[in-house]
Amino acid sequence: MGTQKETSVANDLQEQYEDLAAQQIDLRSVMEEKHLKLQADMDKRQAEVLRIVNALKDSVDGFHLHHQARGNASSSIPRDTGPSLTTDSAPLPLTPDYGGRSVCYADGVFDSRFNRYVTVREDQRESGINAITTIVSIDLSSNSNQEPMLLVGGNDFYASPRIDPKGDRMAWIEWGHPNMPWDRSELWVGYISDNGDVQNRICVAGGDPTIVESPTEPLWSSQGELYFVTDRKSGFWNIYKWVESSNEVLPVYSLDAEFTRPLWVFGMKSYDFLKSHDQDTLIACSYRENGKSYLGVLDVNLGKISVLDIPFTDINNITSGVQSLYVEGASAVHPSSIAKVTLDDQRTKVIDFKIMWSSSSVSEMYNSYYSRPELMKFPTDVPGQCAYAYFYPPTNTDFQASHGETPPLLLRSHGGPTAEARGCLNLSIQYWTSRGWAYVDVNYGGSTGYGREYRERLLGSWGIVDVNDCCNCAKFLVDSGRVDGERLCITGSSAGGYTTLAALAFKDVFKAGASLYGIGDLQLLRAETHKFESHYTDNLVGDEKAYFERSPINFVDHFSCPIILFQGLEDKVVSPDQARKIYQALKEKGLPVALVEYEGEQHGFRKAENIKFTLEQQMVFFARLVGHFEVADEVTPVKIDNFD
Repeated sequence: MGTQKETSVANDLQEQYEDLAAQQIDLRSVMEEKHLKLQADMDKRQAEVLRIVNALKDSVDGFHLHHQARGNASSSIPRDTGPSLTTDSAPLPLTPDYGGRSVCYADGVFDSRFNRYVTVREDQRESGINAITTIVSIDLSSNSNQEPMLLVGGNDFYASPRIDPKGDRMAWIEWGHPNMPWDRSELWVGYISDNGDVQNRICVAGGDPTIVESPTEPLWSSQGELYFVTDRKSGFWNIYKWVESSNEVLPVYSLDAEFTRPLWVFGMKSYDFLKSHDQDTLIACSYRENGKSYLGVLDVNLGKISVLDIPFTDINNITSGVQSLYVEGASAVHPSSIAKVTLDDQRTKVIDFKIMWSSSSVSEMYNSYYSRPELMKFPTDVPGQCAYAYFYPPTNTDFQASHGETPPLLLRSHGGPTAEARGCLNLSIQYWTSRGWAYVDVNYGGSTGYGREYRERLLGSWGIVDVNDCCNCAKFLVDSGRVDGERLCITGSSAGGYTTLAALAFKDVFKAGASLYGIGDLQLLRAETHKFESHYTDNLVGDEKAYFERSPINFVDHFSCPIILFQGLEDKVVSPDQARKIYQALKEKGLPVALVEYEGEQHGFRKAENIKFTLEQQMVFFARLVGHFEVADEVTPVKIDNFD
């Protein structure tokens, strides 16, 4: 009996084991099926994101152009296709290698009519300082690397060559010294001959000396109509249309808002045509109004815009898909991201919003710690005139300030100076607000996003208007009871570093400051800068007397508070000698000062460890000298001369 019982138990165990094994096999099968499906979805999504990124960043920037070909295929591109991105072979050169950085290409488009690539070229072979910029075409049907064919030349700068759908016309933007592209530029159209030359050129916008404008972003519709953005008459960048038959320029939609950004970089795309089954022309566009970005669909025939409800409050680039848009943007709680925006059949409402790619996959975990920016207006020195800023109050769900205590303030002056603080998620700002600091990001006079009149407040007044606006912003916050007037600090990098140094040298508002590769010598900046900005400061500063009187490096004896300086030793824009001269002068004067120099860094720090170190050392420097508190992080401070 005992043996039979043991056998029965053994059989039961065997059956249970077999059932469990079967369940494991079924589970494994299900998991494998889910894994394969998930992998397929991920591959599909990755491919879609790659396509989106390529569409958003469609400019080509490099030493010489390449075509990514499969296997041992030739470098020619089939007539009915454009350059494509693959991953199974090395790139093949399309242009001669002139050695080093002597020739660069950017902002190109494929011309299917002639099987060629049309692009902006910068040629530094004769002069690195005064490079020759042209629009050229690169033959894609030849197996040899031929010299590109010159299409357009003669001016100082070119951008945005765009071919119409039939390949009969090319539009482009050009401008010359002393203008920057946002000061004055011109939109041209040329007719393409049977041999590929650009002939019978017409200046569409910017050629009339009585009209101040800076056209940009030309784009052909599928019907062959030319649209572009310009700021004629109103001073705001709005969308316009060229009527070829009468050579007229007509507004498509007028609004006191900016439908584009200043042309600092190639390949911007602030609007795009939506694919439509009928003949209606629908334009997906972004515009910036009162410190916030909006996404809309513009019906050209009705002259009506439908604002789309999406979480982004800051939008950079747009490209259209099938009944959808892909948008590069951000918000107060979203880092820089790419989102797919699916529209309804009428293209007037959003039915789905999905983040396809994010620069930070974990940022949502800390939403409760984020300080939300408050758009603020404050009075300037001119009666009735206002300037703008984003104020971030200190925020940390784990801590509470002492009763009645107002926080220290860090004010940031942005770079450019023709640029804009945008009010979107910046973890460097949150570093300060989560540790008890108030932070304000100032859009001083001269900033973009508020129209030409506001932008031109800085002409001839760099070092005055920006400095006054930053000081007035800080004093406004003190008078409002939001910050501690005895703990005001200022920081900035590059042009923002110049405003920082000028505020510390010529004003007595801030108690300490930090300059990150800040400009101390305006005369030296003008002498050593690159071609694009070689006349930029002439418009912003003025005559030789102004260059001298507004350079903080000439008035180092005026500094009266602690300063920490951060400088890359390979900086070609602001030489390390400028920071060293200021450091030495403050050291001899007996003021607390520190200088941090980075090997291998240029104008703008790139190494993560240096970016982190710079942020931490600013915090420790201000805490020790102005804040009068110990930082929560374990940070070893750098030596402060005349203090340690």
